[in-house]
Amino acid sequence: MLKQKLLNRQPGILTYGMTPPKAVYTPDKIAEIAQKQLARIEALPIDALLLYDVQEEADRAAEQERPFPYLPMVDPSQYGDLYFRGLPVPQIIYRCVGKYTEARLEEWIKANSEHDKYAVYVGASSSNQEVHLDVASAARLSKRVQPDFHFGGVVIPERHTKKQDEHLRVVNKIRDGCSFFVSQATYNVEASKNFLSDYYYTCTNNGIVMAPVLFNLAPCGSAKTLEFMKWLGISIPKWLENELKYSSDVLDKSLVLARQLFEELLDFSLEKGIPIGCSVESVSTRKVEIEASVQLVRDIKSLFDRKLPSA
Repeated sequence: MLKQKLLNRQPGILTYGMTPPKAVYTPDKIAEIAQKQLARIEALPIDALLLYDVQEEADRAAEQERPFPYLPMVDPSQYGDLYFRGLPVPQIIYRCVGKYTEARLEEWIKANSEHDKYAVYVGASSSNQEVHLDVASAARLSKRVQPDFHFGGVVIPERHTKKQDEHLRVVNKIRDGCSFFVSQATYNVEASKNFLSDYYYTCTNNGIVMAPVLFNLAPCGSAKTLEFMKWLGISIPKWLENELKYSSDVLDKSLVLARQLFEELLDFSLEKGIPIGCSVESVSTRKVEIEASVQLVRDIKSLFDRKLPSA
């Protein structure tokens, strides 16, 4: 289903994202975490599971202390192969391409090539980061060694507010072979609509077929999570931050706001024929926030069923 939806540039793609366990954990601990994750997601109405590849982002950490400490994670591809092969949906593996040599990335792309594979290529966290590969090079490599490989890119609508060129970055990545995009956690509806508008008119005026854009939603259940989201660079308007900070139930309020925000983006996009979807995650490891993210998947699926009968 995912492959067909990507090829047809359909709206309504729904995914769930997770971070692999910390690499310092024992094999038994990693297996225990995987079983808990599997129990949560195996019945979810999703098109794919996203497994994140995390980079340290040391430059950002130097400017502001990281609310949660960084520790290397288990490789997402190995983790998925070991524990989630039984899922009825494919895995989309994030790759921070800067830390891979061309040979290592090529080896991964070619592995198990008889099966459909999906990836999201992520670039450097800053211009100062030393990298082996950039996203454009990874895209060219993918097209050369595995033409049927499905890879996507990252979109940051909030960056569009400052630079006014995020839609051009996306268009260039489409020309490089990207077949879909995933945003960082979305709380700024105005920035997202501004990006979508420029994306739509640029593609329409230049005869470019738009690739699906999956807007990421992540519940916020505490002041600590809110602090972490801001450290990650997630744009949270002041009015919305106040709504969360002064709510008697921060988690419930964040779910209400996330549903409202995404429905507004969906209505805006459907009117213009922009294929948008949704990716849900929890940036926190707190059980209540993870459970809230699972509920949010079901809520968004219900929204798609109402707005997109064929979703």
